[in-house]
Amino acid sequence: MPNPKWLPLSRLPILDTSSGDITAVIETPKGSPNKFDYDDGVAAFRLAGVMPEGTTFPYDFGFVPSTLAEDGDPLDVLVFLDAPVVVGCVLTIRLIGVIEAKQRKKGERWIRNDRVLAVATHAHTHEHVRSLDDLRPGLVDEIEDFFRHYNEMKGTEFKPVDRGGPKKAQKLLDQATAAFREKQEDDGKAG
Repeated sequence: MPNPKWLPLSRLPILDTSSGDITAVIETPKGSPNKFDYDDGVAAFRLAGVMPEGTTFPYDFGFVPSTLAEDGDPLDVLVFLDAPVVVGCVLTIRLIGVIEAKQRKKGERWIRNDRVLAVATHAHTHEHVRSLDDLRPGLVDEIEDFFRHYNEMKGTEFKPVDRGGPKKAQKLLDQATAAFREKQEDDGKAG
C-alpha cells in the first residue's frame, strides 16, 4: 500500500522543511547529452531527447516543485554545484538570478520560458556566489548561447529578453508559486 504522505516530485514543498531553503529537483545532470523530463503522470523521468555529439548540459538543470511558470511547466532552474548529481536528485538551492526569456515553435506565438539560476546550498566551488555578478565574466552569455542552440536543435526559437539578480528571481518564484496554488484551487473546484 502506498505511503499516504507520498507526493510526486513536482508537488514537493517549495521549501525544505528542515532548512527553510528552496527545493529543486534535477532532471538533467551537468555534462549529460541526454535531456530528461519528469513525467508527473507516471512519477518517473522520461528521456526527452538526445543532443548531437559533443553537446552537453553546462550545469545541472531541473525545476522548482510546486510552481507553475508561464509555459505551463514548473519553473526551470539551472543549478551550480561542484559535480553533477543524478537524475531525480532533490536538493536545496539559493537563488542568484534569472535569464528572462521567451520561446516559440515556428509559426506559433511567443511564450515566456525563464531560467532561474541558483547555487546548491551544499556547493563549495560556488559558495561565494550570491548574484550573477559573482560569476566569471561571459558565463551568463555562454549559458544563453547554450539555450539558444539547444532550442534551435529542437526547432524552437529561444530569445533572452533580460537578466536579473536574486530579487528578480525571487519575484518570479513567488509568481510561479502563486500560479501553482491558484491552479490547485481551480482543479479542486472542478473535481
